[in-house]
Amino acid sequence: MSSSRPPEPDPLGPYRARLTGLAYRMLGSRSDADDVVQDAWLRFAAADGVHNPEAFLVTVVTRLCLDRLKSARAQREVYVGAWLPEPVFDESLSAEAATELADDLSFALMLALDTLSPLERAAFLLHDVFDRPFAEVARTLGRSEVACRQLAARARRTVRDSRPAPAAPPEGHARLLTAFCKAAASGDVSALADLLREDAIAITDGGGRKLAALNPIKGAEKIVRFIIGIAGKNAGSEVRVEPMMVNGSAGALVLLDGEIDHTLSLAIDAATNRIAAIYVVRNPDKLRHAPRLTAGQDADGTG
Repeated sequence: MSSSRPPEPDPLGPYRARLTGLAYRMLGSRSDADDVVQDAWLRFAAADGVHNPEAFLVTVVTRLCLDRLKSARAQREVYVGAWLPEPVFDESLSAEAATELADDLSFALMLALDTLSPLERAAFLLHDVFDRPFAEVARTLGRSEVACRQLAARARRTVRDSRPAPAAPPEGHARLLTAFCKAAASGDVSALADLLREDAIAITDGGGRKLAALNPIKGAEKIVRFIIGIAGKNAGSEVRVEPMMVNGSAGALVLLDGEIDHTLSLAIDAATNRIAAIYVVRNPDKLRHAPRLTAGQDADGTG
């Protein structure tokens, strides 16, 4: 008879996913988001007379994220090469709100958020994504409702203008991802070029730890040359591509000689059915939460 005890209940219960989703969108780091949520829980546990736990926790998480963003921006100034958010590999960060951006964890959205000021980012996320009333947003940010409406409006325009393309449906996204991986693996220049929008962009994040392009690569022709060059460097290595959900969309985890090398994500233009953007994360610090696959094991953990 097994003597194992049932797992302890999560003290944050139904709030954890929303809080982690908010912190991740604020910071772009799952690791930092988890730390912030844990810190918020400790403050909640030590507080007395909290009548609205969710509002209290959302306020604490937002303010902790604003504090972290100050140091994060300073660190970003010395970051080597292009920056991408830390990939996430599960669906537990859903905002569970009735908005088109509620479940959006895409790199395109995260990069758009990264161009906002910390207060714009917070106002937009709290109101537009997490459906908090402006009165609550104002109390959280210590600003007037009018000021918070203006912050959210500016952020909304920036996010809308920064999106690379209308999102493709999941089946079309997965199909183009498969075609891209096949063309890249075979070095098929013509097939790669046909998959890319002429003004496509590729962003690779090595963080100074792994080889990556220091600046975004713009234009289909340059991207194809870059991909073919990488394929040549990997000649002789065992390349394994494991399809999986990355930031809420079909993506892939790529292993070289059994070791995790990078994640691959695409932004697909539904209007042209071509790739508008490619996102590659190679920085090992950002791959700590990636599934650890062994030989013969699939991404879902099965053999």
